[in-house]
Amino acid sequence: MSAAPAAPAPPARPDAPAPLRARSLRVRVTVVVLVFVAGMLLVLGVATDVALGARLEGELRSRLADRASFAAYLVGSVDDDELVEQLASDGISVSLTTADGQVLRRGPLQPGAGSTAAPAPAPGPGPAGGPGPAGPAAPVTRSGDLLQVTEPLADGSTITLVADAGDVHRTLVQVRTTLLVAGVALLVLAALTLGPVVGRALRPLDEMTATARSITAGDRGRRLRPDRPDTELGRTATAFDAMLDEVEGAESQALAAEHRLRGFLSDAAHELRTPLTGVQAAAERLLRGEPDRARTEELSVTVIREARRAGRLVDDMLTMARIDAGLELDRRPQDVTELAERVARTAELRHPGARVEVVGPSARARVDGDRVAQVLANLVDNAVQAGGPATAVRVEVSTPDRDVVAVEVADDGPGIAPADRERVFERLVRLDAARSRPSGSGLGLPIARGIAEAHGGRLDVVDGPGPGARLRLTLPVA
Repeated sequence: MSAAPAAPAPPARPDAPAPLRARSLRVRVTVVVLVFVAGMLLVLGVATDVALGARLEGELRSRLADRASFAAYLVGSVDDDELVEQLASDGISVSLTTADGQVLRRGPLQPGAGSTAAPAPAPGPGPAGGPGPAGPAAPVTRSGDLLQVTEPLADGSTITLVADAGDVHRTLVQVRTTLLVAGVALLVLAALTLGPVVGRALRPLDEMTATARSITAGDRGRRLRPDRPDTELGRTATAFDAMLDEVEGAESQALAAEHRLRGFLSDAAHELRTPLTGVQAAAERLLRGEPDRARTEELSVTVIREARRAGRLVDDMLTMARIDAGLELDRRPQDVTELAERVARTAELRHPGARVEVVGPSARARVDGDRVAQVLANLVDNAVQAGGPATAVRVEVSTPDRDVVAVEVADDGPGIAPADRERVFERLVRLDAARSRPSGSGLGLPIARGIAEAHGGRLDVVDGPGPGARLRLTLPVA
């Protein structure tokens, strides 16, 4: 049986990031520094070789030209033997051919036969048979390792000066050898010392690694806290600490959100269980049959009431879910004072005996009228329930500045304790005074604050002149 062909590997995504090359940073830094040092040593050696060679050969050529000019100046004032003796020194050989063909030589070197130096024209004799003026220096020619200059003199003789450039070459060879040995020794020394130096310089990275492993093991509060945050590694460590703070904060928020969600689900199940239990009990009694017609009607009303209560709780939870997901608003220019008056009239019809007064100028804002009316209705209903059937509720509309519309709802009830001013906006939280009223679900004020924040505003409990509660809704005009 033949083996099944291997499945082809999935093609790589073109936008996928390149894999991280896990090479040692310490090794890479050491190699880069050594290559840089070697390059600098090579450049220094070549520059030294070229400059030194040019300088040594230039000095040798200058010396030959100076001797040739000196010979042209001395001719006629000293005899030929003395002239040759004075010029033949410092490694320079001299050959003088007199006008009558006699050749005088001093020094170990001889002029090259293949020299391409063209003889310079002989200057005329000076006044009174004295030495002629020195003309321009004759060109220095090269033949192999020999530098040679030939100068015609005023008395008809010709002098040839020769110097060995091999000494320059040998000097350069010694310098190159010295530079090579010194460079190799320096690279070896650098290779031996760079490891500890680079390791010490990269020690903060090891600390980052240890910190990351410690955090992975569960020590979420550990940080680097660099003592020099203005350096490159200090800035990296600071950014690392900031990232860890954000990650820890996000983790804490996620855990808190999960805890709140679990609590919300538990409380919601508890809140739903009460009306559902009432519906179930009343339905079972109706199913068994009640001989009393009045009792039957009472049970039917109970079923309807508890079902509506469960339905309102489900609607409130759906509204909170929409707020968490980002509530969509149908914003239009609205008169907030007119919305408040409409809500007040509806509340008085729903709560006979209660008085709801709206005061304040006309204030327009670009809001979702239905949602703002929902918030105001919730605040007014809470105020009526807190103050009792014959309570007086005051709704004040104002414009603290031209960009904000404020609506304050105040009642004459017992008020809200300072410690509970934020708790009332938590989900499914009801104060002790409100627990006796079975109609509340503990989601009204959280929904109201969520709608206010969706508009870019706020809903808070504020201090008032009286003992009752005062809630302030602020909405941006635009």
